[in-house]
Amino acid sequence: MWIAVALCAVGAERATSNELKKLKFRILDSGFGRVRFEADLAGLYRALMALRTADRLLLETARFEARDFEELFEGSRGVPWEEFIPREKGLTVSKVRSNRSRLEAVTSIQGVVHKAAADRLCGAYGVHRLPDGDEAELRVYLEKDQVSLLLDLSGAPLFKRGYRSEGGTAPLRETIAAAMLLLSGWKRKFPLYDPFCGSGTIPLEGLIYAWDMAPGIGRSFALSGLSLGDPALERTIREELLAKVNFENTIRIYGSDADPRAVSQAKSNLIRAYELARGENPLRGMRLRMPEKGFPLPDFRLTPMEKTRAPEPHGFIITNPPYGKRLGAPQEAEALYRKMGILTENFPGWKLGLITDHPGFESHFGRKADSLRKITNGAISSYFYEYNKL
Repeated sequence: MWIAVALCAVGAERATSNELKKLKFRILDSGFGRVRFEADLAGLYRALMALRTADRLLLETARFEARDFEELFEGSRGVPWEEFIPREKGLTVSKVRSNRSRLEAVTSIQGVVHKAAADRLCGAYGVHRLPDGDEAELRVYLEKDQVSLLLDLSGAPLFKRGYRSEGGTAPLRETIAAAMLLLSGWKRKFPLYDPFCGSGTIPLEGLIYAWDMAPGIGRSFALSGLSLGDPALERTIREELLAKVNFENTIRIYGSDADPRAVSQAKSNLIRAYELARGENPLRGMRLRMPEKGFPLPDFRLTPMEKTRAPEPHGFIITNPPYGKRLGAPQEAEALYRKMGILTENFPGWKLGLITDHPGFESHFGRKADSLRKITNGAISSYFYEYNKL
């Protein structure tokens, strides 16, 4: 049994914890932007493919106390790195974080850990230096002199699902979109509408959730290139998750945008999501039974928000309106927030959840939110406002 760490947006820890519990993992603890849990090798593959809100998955190879660099070196060299990193692969220390610890110099910590691990690997493999090029990535976290050495299992961040052929001007991370949907309580029995759909991230995350599709089912992971990797087990888990995809589920998902290019991008990304859900590239030959009635489709339209009406009495609006930074000016964003008051008239009885970096959104929208949580959106500190009923 291994100890793994799922990294997520700060503010999304509850959503990630709930996902892990649903997948039957034992959670050890959680903190700002991370959740630690236990998993066997099959569980690591399942977490990589199935987690919707995690940005990255790390393997905790060691945890020890280091009050000086000598203790840091000895603790790092004592890890059996040859059990994790194959002979043909190098090693890089990609990130260091130190909080309330005696060792603070990031570059020095990075150098000592790399030297210790390289020394161990060179001795185990009988070589003078590690190979260049393909490298395993290691992260070092220090908290109150406690060192955690974490090996990256993800490779590319987990929000890179593989369906985004086009990203749009200011794309929302897929993991943030998934966290918004899960935190809002949306389920596929309710209709979902995004009035600022952009390249379609929120509707598409809703779609793959409604399909019971594991979001990472169509991509590869760094775990496969480590000594721990097991191609046969990976294929077994992938086929198990593919078999759970259900195209027969009733889906009512809608998106609109004022930009025709965004609507076109959303449709292109939708086609790519189909390919992944069907087990096409890069799954090499895996196929699912196609439904006789075809795919339940999200509806992307070039329809202004103010001209769109609720198709049913109850549903969810989950959206990421322009922030007024990369798209437009702050004054334009605030004018748009005031204009969003029309949703109360057009979607009475619906729940609204939106993310923005504007702390004064409520004053422009004209209503105080029923709940508010701070959540990171990439490097942007944002706020997730929820209205239980418009």
